Amino acid sequence: MAGSTAYSATPDMYERLKLLKQYRHVAIVGLSADPYRPSHFVAIYLQAEGYDIIPINPRYAGKTILGKRVYASLKEARAAGEQIEIVDIFRKAEDTPQFVAEAVEIGAKVLWLQLGVRNDETSGLAREAGLIFVQDRCVKMEHARFFGGLHTIGLNTGVILSRKL
Repeated sequence: MAGSTAYSATPDMYERLKLLKQYRHVAIVGLSADPYRPSHFVAIYLQAEGYDIIPINPRYAGKTILGKRVYASLKEARAAGEQIEIVDIFRKAEDTPQFVAEAVEIGAKVLWLQLGVRNDETSGLAREAGLIFVQDRCVKMEHARFFGGLHTIGLNTGVILSRKL
């Protein structure tokens, strides 16, 4: 059920902390060149924290975002020699199941759906395929919470804003 309100379990906070420590190569599916889009802000943050980001967006394929070549697909990025451990998806819930098989094919370990995005079909497919599956969590917020990055936006209140100040 795409976008279902049922909630499939996601790894607990200790498991998510371990994932963010262990895996440093993140494909961002749907990365936008628009600096005001959440995907762009998350990518900037991850780069600043030392993660290797791999932009995936057919609209910008062959171009550069944040100094990185943009690929049309996960398979294209892998064929170009990119190492991908986490696939972070910035797409609508109903669009997410299509990325499971491709993530498995390229050897990814984690499929991650952003805050507000839940899909039980994707969850089932990912788990059946042996992927670690996280949904309804923002990679940037989780990292900031675990590693003290709230100061990155000039606040240390424990609240992360969704808009630029």
